[in-house]
Amino acid sequence: MTGVAAAAITTVLAVLVAGQVATGRDDGRAPSAEKGDTREADGGTSRGDERPPPAERKPPEQQTRPATYQQKMAAVFALDPELAGPGRFDTVGGSADGPKSGRAYTYRVDVEKGLGLDARLFAEAVHKTLNDERSWAHGGERSFSRVSSGRADFVMTLASPGTTADWCAKSGLDTTEDNVSCDSAATERIMINAYRWARGAKTFGPDNILAYRQMLINHEVGHRLGYGHVECARDGALAPVMMQQTKFLTTGDRTCRPNPWPHPDL
Repeated sequence: MTGVAAAAITTVLAVLVAGQVATGRDDGRAPSAEKGDTREADGGTSRGDERPPPAERKPPEQQTRPATYQQKMAAVFALDPELAGPGRFDTVGGSADGPKSGRAYTYRVDVEKGLGLDARLFAEAVHKTLNDERSWAHGGERSFSRVSSGRADFVMTLASPGTTADWCAKSGLDTTEDNVSCDSAATERIMINAYRWARGAKTFGPDNILAYRQMLINHEVGHRLGYGHVECARDGALAPVMMQQTKFLTTGDRTCRPNPWPHPDL
């Protein structure tokens, strides 16, 4: 009997030890998926079927596109209305041909040193404006070609208010009162006041400076071609390009709308 009891006890102990080894526990309880118990047999972390999110994709950086001609010409720049530059000029290099028909004019573009304005944009604006069909090249009547050396019929000059006043005075013109531009007819230079080029005029407003700059070019070249000032002829009409639009748009009881072109109806 004693032998049989001892054998039974040994068998029970063997069963208990085997159960503890199989469950990894020694408290006799069955294993459970307790909250927070996410360890796997290899020591990793189990997320069930959930997979790690893919790395966040960032959109490719947008390449900065250079500003267009229209965007550059629509920008307003800071410039002191009383700036007096050194009176020395840089000629914009290169050349640009005008149309092949019409009376041919050659011009040079000079920009006063130290202005901080885009000289090549000014040169491009002069060429595009003068050879536009709405401008003095209308109907193949004239052609304007830019040169940087040799003979030129006139010199388009972008200069500070002080230097503009000095050159305009050579032709008996006073540009100081309204800080305007001029055709200094006694000299080779057409003077475009850099303050007006940079800031525009109230008559055109800050949102229409591209058209104002076109008007400046056409108006002053118009003087070089022999045209004088005219007034607003009819209330509500487009202003003649040879009207002094920097100063006013009204003549008597007639107020015109700003206009940069000699031949705008195209």
